[in-house]
Amino acid sequence: MQMKLIMAVIKPFKLEEVREALTPLGVEGMTVSEVKGFGRQKGQAEIYRGAEYTVNFLPKVKIEIAVGDELAEQVVEAITKAAQTGKIGDGKVFVYSLDKAVRIRTGETNSDAL
Repeated sequence: MQMKLIMAVIKPFKLEEVREALTPLGVEGMTVSEVKGFGRQKGQAEIYRGAEYTVNFLPKVKIEIAVGDELAEQVVEAITKAAQTGKIGDGKVFVYSLDKAVRIRTGETNSDAL
């Protein structure tokens, strides 16, 4: 069975909506990291004590999910719909082929480890 690693970088306030969209699909786990980055958004101007400065790296959330190949497209679609605001900086979804997975506790491998 083929597996995919789906990585999404989204706005932090959309995390709960994304999690709720993935639960009905049978996604049983994900890794979430707080990250900073920029893309076309190019940061934003902020004012602190009357002085304007540019914040080049904006706070984002990175989600990583390992799924079977047959579920990958549904997961990507669910993330895209749930994370979308229609404004610049909504994020990106990346899909990688996953060669091997091992559950450390039991030694199960590949799709059994997911």
